[in-house]
Amino acid sequence: MCGIVGAASARNVVPILIESIGRLEYRGYDSTGLAVLNGAHGTSLERLVSTARVADLAVQAEQRQLIGTTGISHTRWATHGAPSTVNAHPHLSGGEIAVVHNGIIENYEALRARLQAAGYVFCTQTDTETIAHLVHWYWHGDAKQDLLRAVQLAVAEFTGAYAIAVISSREPGRVVGARQGSPLVVGIGAEDHFLASDATALMSVTQQVVYLEEGDVADVRRERYAIYDAQGENVQRATVTVTASAAAVELGPYRHFMQKEIFEQPRAVADTLEGIARIQPALFGVAAEDVLPAIDSVLMLACGTSYYSSLVARQWIETLARIPCTVEIASEYRYRVSVPNRRTLVVVVSQSGETADTLAALKHAKSLGHEHTLAICNVATSTMVRETALGFLTRAGTEIGVASTKAFTTQLVAHFLLALTIAKLRGRLDDADEAKWLRGLRHLPAAIQGALALEPHLIGWAQAFARKQHALFLGRGIHYPIALEGALKLKEISYIHAEAYPAGELKHGPLALVDAEMPVVAIAPNDALLEKLKSNLQEVRARGGELYVVADLDSRLTTGEGLHVIRVAEHAGLLSPVVHVIPLQLLAYHTAVLRGTDVDKPRNLAKSVTVE
Repeated sequence: MCGIVGAASARNVVPILIESIGRLEYRGYDSTGLAVLNGAHGTSLERLVSTARVADLAVQAEQRQLIGTTGISHTRWATHGAPSTVNAHPHLSGGEIAVVHNGIIENYEALRARLQAAGYVFCTQTDTETIAHLVHWYWHGDAKQDLLRAVQLAVAEFTGAYAIAVISSREPGRVVGARQGSPLVVGIGAEDHFLASDATALMSVTQQVVYLEEGDVADVRRERYAIYDAQGENVQRATVTVTASAAAVELGPYRHFMQKEIFEQPRAVADTLEGIARIQPALFGVAAEDVLPAIDSVLMLACGTSYYSSLVARQWIETLARIPCTVEIASEYRYRVSVPNRRTLVVVVSQSGETADTLAALKHAKSLGHEHTLAICNVATSTMVRETALGFLTRAGTEIGVASTKAFTTQLVAHFLLALTIAKLRGRLDDADEAKWLRGLRHLPAAIQGALALEPHLIGWAQAFARKQHALFLGRGIHYPIALEGALKLKEISYIHAEAYPAGELKHGPLALVDAEMPVVAIAPNDALLEKLKSNLQEVRARGGELYVVADLDSRLTTGEGLHVIRVAEHAGLLSPVVHVIPLQLLAYHTAVLRGTDVDKPRNLAKSVTVE
């Protein structure tokens, strides 16, 4: 979601501030801005904002010949207040304080009323302006005018989630940051120091970062930094070396990052499976040897694409391990009364590991007494990984496109390994079955490659879909979540309204929508439910619906009038969802391209959802 960068240096930081937030563009944003202490002595606070791209900010800075050694920059995804230059960050107070902010201050209205009564005039619709004025109020009222103390006093009054970076016109060479529920790191340079919401933003200036913990406040200066916990005590946090591949942010021969990432899935799955020679608890961490044998059920918490991958996991866990598995939408879980079971394994799933709803659900689960926690995540240094007892790191690599693809398939691999591990511990996986499923997993990259070869056929389908406004997706059993994921991909990037249903539910309502203008996509693997699914498809054809079926080679479905069939090369059994989702990703991608949408940065969406 929103991106934060701060810098305190002896050199001009304007290019660093702009380049660094440019590295976070893939997350999605609707405005951008920066503030620097300009002038010979760095005491003139100047602000630039734009509702265009980061490149426009660079043009403005060049035109104004903006130079500064202390500054902050931001990409904003609107929550409070429409996307506009007025609401864009940074926000100023008194011409002396500038603030950038990720997250939501839930009690901003009460704080705003108090500050208005104190004489502060509000110019924006945002909760962030409240932060600027509250920091200014404390800072201006302090005879020493100490920015660190002002920020500490201000954040103590906030309710909600935030990561902030603050500068003051009278303290050049200093940036103060704070975090609660939203990530923030300190970047350690040779002769300068930085703040950022994501370590990847700082790759051009440093690979040495320190991750702030909940409630931490960082005092970042040119020559040093200090971190204070929520009680104001000076604390030490570990320094981490972060590396990122330059190839991850290069398109190469592809038109969009989403297309590139779809075609990277064979490698991502192979990398995720690398080194796994047998099924064992150690795959999920050192403590798993003690934790996993003690569980009697699984609770999975996730949002969006990760939620759909977890729905597949539920069926795998119950089929293979024969223990109950519940999947909850993380954003809803903590707002209902639930019955905790101390022997439940709580699994949180997220590409970024910073998904605010899922982190809040994890915190709630712990408050209920759940001690056995596991993160399935793509980022080793994420908050989610640090806050769970066990973990499995997918190796999808950097995912730039907002619509997740390779993160989804690697999550499925992780889920299947978890199902096999629990099954083995419960005596339900013998040596022969373990060898069989490991062969199946290792064959997945080749099977995915075969599905990718269907791209020309999917381009043909996309030409028909691009003219439609609605679509229906159908699946049965473990392929119903794949139908959900296919519908999500289509609506995310092409803006076509798409819904998914279990195929057996068709006659219980959705069939009323079917006509010649409503294309129906069905996933039809050659499994025990195929004949039932064929009956559902006949219901569509009888109503004049146009069917697009993703089938296995031996599914015995033939293309004809109103029925379009593509076949993946082979049936992968329980692992077939990993293969069948590939054509749905390609269909969504090529439909969006034909409709001319911004595929990698779809409107209103962000890559990492760090607000509730």
